[in-house]
Amino acid sequence: VIATVSVGFDHINLDECKKRNILVSNTPRVSTDAVAELTVGLLLAASRRLMECANAVKNGDWKSWGLLWMCGTELRGSSVGIFGLGRIGIAIATRLQCFGVKQFYYTDIVEVPQASKFGAERVDFDDLLSKSDFVIINCALTTETKGEYTKISIYVPFDGLFNEKTFAKMKSNSFLINAARGGVINQKDLYKALTSGTIRGAGLDVTDPEPMEKDDPLLTLNNCVILPHIGSNTIKTRTEMANLAVNNVLAVLGGKSLLSQVPY
Repeated sequence: VIATVSVGFDHINLDECKKRNILVSNTPRVSTDAVAELTVGLLLAASRRLMECANAVKNGDWKSWGLLWMCGTELRGSSVGIFGLGRIGIAIATRLQCFGVKQFYYTDIVEVPQASKFGAERVDFDDLLSKSDFVIINCALTTETKGEYTKISIYVPFDGLFNEKTFAKMKSNSFLINAARGGVINQKDLYKALTSGTIRGAGLDVTDPEPMEKDDPLLTLNNCVILPHIGSNTIKTRTEMANLAVNNVLAVLGGKSLLSQVPY
């Protein structure tokens, strides 16, 4: 058995595991709340320029009061689009409700009944991009999300579903937030979009590759907040993930079924 202490399993060769009759388990569900909290925090850090403001204080750039100094973008009255409305997407939307979001949109391959709890409207991918002030990526890394999402009737070359063409469809004052998988975004195109004013800002908890190269141009931008993939990094959640992974191994050794098996 291979027990990964993560929700994602794209780092495991499932075909090879199947050939060798190796069971694979992951740790779903237990990290939902932690990732949702981090995503909201990342959105606020990007939209309210928190990192830029903190650096201004450290660098001695905090002078007297200025009417428009370090002004950011608030969630009140905004539209939020969620790409992939699974457990984490629902948890994110639930937390964002209290900020006074005017409208939620989502794009998914299925209708999500829970979306009615926060009045989310299901739209196609292009509408999600064009209507949202904040676009939150919450999908798995698959063949489709790497660049071809045919199930919602769009085609993008295999260079990241979020690339130059998709950025061009977003609002110029919009923010892109990703705490899902780095490979969904073409980072070279994101750099161009952020420096040209195509979109206003971005918040990333995931990159491709990981760790990110120290000289990556995205790290030079004030309007791009980048974190080191810490979505589930709370003491409580990591302990629960580790316990689940261990219990999966013990279950197999004891001749029992896995508690959370990855299908292949």
